[in-house]
Amino acid sequence: MINFNKRKIAINLINSLVDKPEHVLVIHYSCESFYDRESMCSPRITSIAVTNLYSRQTHSFSIHQEAEINGSLEDIDNNYDFLEKEMLNKFYKFVDHHLICRWVHWNMKNSNYGFLAIEHRFRVLGGDPISISDQNKIDLNSLLIDIYGVGYIGHPRLEKLIDKNNISKSNFLSGQDEAGAFDKKEYLALHQSTLRKTDIFCNILERVNNKKLKTNLSFKNLQGSRIVYFTEWFNNHPVIVFLLAISGWIFGLLQLFL
Repeated sequence: MINFNKRKIAINLINSLVDKPEHVLVIHYSCESFYDRESMCSPRITSIAVTNLYSRQTHSFSIHQEAEINGSLEDIDNNYDFLEKEMLNKFYKFVDHHLICRWVHWNMKNSNYGFLAIEHRFRVLGGDPISISDQNKIDLNSLLIDIYGVGYIGHPRLEKLIDKNNISKSNFLSGQDEAGAFDKKEYLALHQSTLRKTDIFCNILERVNNKKLKTNLSFKNLQGSRIVYFTEWFNNHPVIVFLLAISGWIFGLLQLFL
């Protein structure tokens, strides 16, 4: 069942993002798999992409780019920690200049995968990360659930949503495919997938704002939720409760004199 208070807040938030897109950055990153890991070390990061919602200009930070700059393309493995630290150092310099922006992401919510995971990884490598305020982090996945309900699309949600809306999957890798690409040292493919996903998130944001996003939510389900919401609102609104009480009191008085 949709919570219409949350739905209204989520829609207003997305509208505010699209209304001022120059201050909105859409971020995604790829990393070593964090599932079924034998090592206790934090997953290595391979690529980060940050796209401005207005200009669609993307700033990217990746292992293979750092390797090319440092002349170690043929020996990334033996230089990975150094290259990763250089990549994250550049990323956090970018963050430092964009702290007032709103950062839209997909499920980057914890120390397993998210902003906290990137911060932790940089600290492990000897860096000093700059934290983005939680108030400026906006989880697109959570907003879609608030707007359309938890069952608005099947799992995995992002892939199903892409297919439902006929969005191009060129260069797109699933989470499982990304893990495989890392094991195969296909860093360019990981980078291209990361770039593609920030573009997809921009696309989804604009479709929601334009009321063009296709989901599995039926009109019947939406209308049924609205009826329940209206009933709850009517029964609990303080003004209506007061008016009903007054009406009942007046009706009771009339009964005494009739």
